[in-house]
Amino acid sequence: MTTRSVTTAPNVLIIIVTWNKKQYVLELLASLVTLDYPNYALDILVVDNASTDGTADAIAEAYPQVNFIYNEENVGGTGGFNTGLQWAFQQPKENYQYLWLLDNDVLVHSRALAELVALLEAKPDVAVAGSTMMQLDYPWQINEMGAFIDRKLGHLILHRHLEPIGAWQGRSAQELLTVDSDLSKHLMHCQPYMDVEYVAAASLLVRADVAKEARLWRDYFIHFDDVEWCLRIAEMGYRIVVSAKSLIWHLSAAAKVPTWVLYYDNRNMLDLLKTHGANARTLRRLIRYIFKKAAYYHLIGKPDLAQLHYEAVADFKAGRFGKKDIKLACTYQPNDAVLEVLLNPAIKKILVAWTVNLQATRLQEALVQAKLSRPELSMDFLTLPGGKPIFQMPCARFVFMSKNVFRWKRYWQLRGRYDLVIQSDYQPSIGLSWLKADLLFVNDEGFCRRPKPLFRNVLKAVWMFCRSFL
Repeated sequence: MTTRSVTTAPNVLIIIVTWNKKQYVLELLASLVTLDYPNYALDILVVDNASTDGTADAIAEAYPQVNFIYNEENVGGTGGFNTGLQWAFQQPKENYQYLWLLDNDVLVHSRALAELVALLEAKPDVAVAGSTMMQLDYPWQINEMGAFIDRKLGHLILHRHLEPIGAWQGRSAQELLTVDSDLSKHLMHCQPYMDVEYVAAASLLVRADVAKEARLWRDYFIHFDDVEWCLRIAEMGYRIVVSAKSLIWHLSAAAKVPTWVLYYDNRNMLDLLKTHGANARTLRRLIRYIFKKAAYYHLIGKPDLAQLHYEAVADFKAGRFGKKDIKLACTYQPNDAVLEVLLNPAIKKILVAWTVNLQATRLQEALVQAKLSRPELSMDFLTLPGGKPIFQMPCARFVFMSKNVFRWKRYWQLRGRYDLVIQSDYQPSIGLSWLKADLLFVNDEGFCRRPKPLFRNVLKAVWMFCRSFL
């Protein structure tokens, strides 16, 4: 690449990491074309983590001007952004004043970059500025406006999480890409920008010289790598801020149910806190909390996810980081395939929890078809404790739950009556997992069938938790 001179608009290198999301990254690149920012001051670098869906060919054909690096294997978000950062650090210093890190599945407002650059240009003590992240599936709703870290429980506290913009309700993300993006005009007590501990690399603008001084991300593979980087830059004496004027739309994680990522979340948070000053007492408390979460997964009947918590702690203590070969006992299938389970003649009686949303999960269609195909199939629906029946199904039967402590007596009375219990992944009930029946956990995206939980696994969880006090 030839050396570039500084022009009126600061030069920006956009770094995008992608893996098997061809359509999303093409839509992102299309939205970048509409940016309210001089084209001469922009370069784009796409780092592909060994996609197998034709991403490389599609980008080369549609956007030949884009710089492209193809990794031979999937090195995660960490490795992908490190590849891009390493490339940026090797360029002449005068080429880029700023680096803009973007997720591959975002759409950017036309003013997103301009507002971030204006903020950093006006505030020399600010090194990192992030966009307000809106939800792509509910475009009028904020996913996060920066975040802070709960050092006791080891998770992020998202600022203004799920707060709606009333005037935008019902409008698509595409419609909102060019509207006035200043959320301080729509939200009470909202400043144009605010100091936070972390902004997501879904849209993170950093001064190029500060990024080089901070060096590459820690080898986390995914999750909390950008959090640790923000903390590192803050410890260098710079401010981290989020802009209420710079907007992106990102696929919401609200509908996703964590499985294998639980390992990375727990391991990486432990390392992050240790790296940034947590003492032994704090780490022991967090490890006990992680073991407590493992016990919960045993109680609801997900022992493989419980095991990920133990492995996260063990690998943290051993200093093992990077990518881990994770194999889960149960894998999720699309909800369209649930009818095959319901047509199994071995399943004669089904219990459906009140927390299951039949419309959102598309389960109602499968239940109706199963009932029509198998009139002998018995379906019972638990009602909300103290509430009214909410499901409308052919020949539906309702089981009324008791309140408070008497609910557990009701669970005991229901033991052994059913062949399959259908639970919501979002609100699983421990009591329903112990009815001596197979379990089917369902969410808006898929379902997973699991065997009944084992008491010996619970005893193991209790032992591990108690041992953490020693």
